[in-house]
Amino acid sequence: MNRISPKMIAAIVVVFMLIIFGNNLFKVIPAGHVGVVTLFGKVSPNAYEEGLQFPVNPLYKWNLYDIREKTHKETALVPTQDQLQTSLEVSIQYHIIGDAAPRILQATGSSADLIEVQLVPPLRSILREQGKTIKRAEDFFLEETQSQLQQNLLTGLQEFCAPKGIEVSAVLIRDITLPSFISQAIEQKKEREQAVEKQKAELERFKTEQQQLVAQAEAQRKAAEEEAARRRLIADAQAYEIEKITAAIGKNPSYVQLQALDALKVIAKDPSAKIYFLNGESPQPLPLMLMGDQK
Repeated sequence: MNRISPKMIAAIVVVFMLIIFGNNLFKVIPAGHVGVVTLFGKVSPNAYEEGLQFPVNPLYKWNLYDIREKTHKETALVPTQDQLQTSLEVSIQYHIIGDAAPRILQATGSSADLIEVQLVPPLRSILREQGKTIKRAEDFFLEETQSQLQQNLLTGLQEFCAPKGIEVSAVLIRDITLPSFISQAIEQKKEREQAVEKQKAELERFKTEQQQLVAQAEAQRKAAEEEAARRRLIADAQAYEIEKITAAIGKNPSYVQLQALDALKVIAKDPSAKIYFLNGESPQPLPLMLMGDQK
């Protein structure tokens, strides 16, 4: 009987291992992820990058961490110096540091555990501390206050979270909810301001209308003055003409006779006229008219 050679035994063992552990001899890490392995409870210090990893120990237990940019939203009550609490909703833009994934797994746990343990508590703490520097709750609506709060949150979170394996890139204030009675007071103040603005607009409109009426009256006054001046010029011209005619008559009596002859021509066209003659005995003979028979 032929003995089985060692090479044959080795081949059989390899085939058997491939059948049992074939899918565990390689690992595909998805895009935007890193992999961390443990072997018998011990965490490997090196993270595996995205792509195909082959060959790998089939006994590895894999833990994947998403290292892409993410946003975490958080709502917290923030007290101010006036002893009022304002609800702030903020969003944190962050990503997990890939090289820190083995340390994260060993010290904290999964990605969800990391956010719950290493991001949310310091965020709430910094929010409360920053609120103590704000005098009144309504000051949260000031642009300067919001900018300063966002910057302080960003700086504080970066200092705390970076050693924990989280890189914070931005902090944004999404919503501000004041206590109800303050919101009502602000709304009433806005309504009063709107009413005042409306009254100002009405007064401005009335003022504009009055200015237009004054301008119109001024234009009419100027037009009347110009018309009066024009009439005075015409009257002065007519008076000057009469004066010249009177002076001409005084110097030349024949002018009166000429005017009388012109009048006689017009009267001669009247069918009711009977006899026309000149009074030759007068120093300045004028046309006379007899309208009936003389007896």
